[in-house]
Amino acid sequence: MLIPLSGAERDQLLPRVATGPQFSACWGGPQVLLQRVMISVVGGVVSLLLGQAFGFSGPWGSFWLVTGIVFGLTWLWAPVAVAAQRNGRLRRFPHAALVIGQVGDLFAEERVAARREDVNAKGRLELVESQRRWLNLELGDEDGFLGTLAFPLEQKHQGIRRGDTVCCLALANRRDFSPIVAFSDAWLPQQNLWVGRYPYLRRDLLVNLCRRQLVDHRG
Repeated sequence: MLIPLSGAERDQLLPRVATGPQFSACWGGPQVLLQRVMISVVGGVVSLLLGQAFGFSGPWGSFWLVTGIVFGLTWLWAPVAVAAQRNGRLRRFPHAALVIGQVGDLFAEERVAARREDVNAKGRLELVESQRRWLNLELGDEDGFLGTLAFPLEQKHQGIRRGDTVCCLALANRRDFSPIVAFSDAWLPQQNLWVGRYPYLRRDLLVNLCRRQLVDHRG
């Protein structure tokens, strides 16, 4: 079942500004955090030194002072900027619909997670790939196949079965959703489980909306 949403409803469910879960998802691992801290320290110090050289009371001194503050807070605002960029990937589609469907099929596959160059035992440079296992959910409703939702496989996903109800958003460029271009993260009511590669949605609002629609549908 596809239930088209108004622009206001879409904007509520797909926030422009980073939510708490989105901020956490964009925080990054230790290596990313270290890179941001280094940018903050080096950029902040250089900017403040330039500001001091020009004199903080002058126009250029004030410019470099503000620049130093911005660089110094890179570790804090960078996750917000990354989240806003990711949110824009779905917000750019003009049409959104609530999906209440089922898992028609599911299968796992190996995907390349990262590539790097390394020197092998013979001293030659070679490309090394690290892989990660992904789970693919084929979503459908009473009208047939809707599309595939894919995300990294974790232990908590082992309980997902064919026929499980799935609630998410579908995004499209056409009003008739032919084709569906993208899915948001999804909620599986039977397991009270969220799946997806990124927390695009205001999940509390999506859960309330899905529960109302499920009650009305069963009624």
